[in-house]
Amino acid sequence: MSFSEKSFSNLVQEVRQCRLCEEHLPYKPNPVLAASASSQLVIIGQAPGIKAHESSTPWNDASGTRLRDWLGIDRDTFYDSQYVSLIPMGFCFPGYLRGADAPPRKECAPTWHKRLLSEISAKLTVLVGRYAQHYYLPEYKTLTEAVKHHNTPDRNIMVLPHPSGRNNRWLRQNPWFEEITLPLLKKKVKALCVRGSVFSLDAPT
Repeated sequence: MSFSEKSFSNLVQEVRQCRLCEEHLPYKPNPVLAASASSQLVIIGQAPGIKAHESSTPWNDASGTRLRDWLGIDRDTFYDSQYVSLIPMGFCFPGYLRGADAPPRKECAPTWHKRLLSEISAKLTVLVGRYAQHYYLPEYKTLTEAVKHHNTPDRNIMVLPHPSGRNNRWLRQNPWFEEITLPLLKKKVKALCVRGSVFSLDAPT
């Protein structure tokens, strides 16, 4: 392991030991992320759900299955941090609010994101959900506006709605997402060839 890899590994461990907002959490802090300085693809999501919290595995639920389908990569590649970094806006499960997962804690991204992302030489960053979009692309008034207008072939940042089943209505109301956005996303992901063609457009989910 090179010095830079060891340094980044230590940083990830530092994040996993974070207790910054412990008093506000309904469960014992368990920061959930998977990241490597070598990753070509960075996915910035919302916050771990209860299944991710209990398993310490990001996107370990039906939303993760749908996200992998959107990306066109298989589970093994998705969870290989040498290729894909999974970094949420909030690192710990925030609990529930009005029958849904609560918003990610606001302390996490300002504290850790710059340090993590500055060490990752990613070729593509995918912002998943309105919290990531609002933080990194606040010039768009709505998530729909960002998804529809920011995702172009020449940009290395793409925006997606959250793949939760709660967004099925949005998907039905915006058929252009599956017709235009997802083929572009899969094309960009497929172009990320690391140690050969590790990303497959037709990978199973």
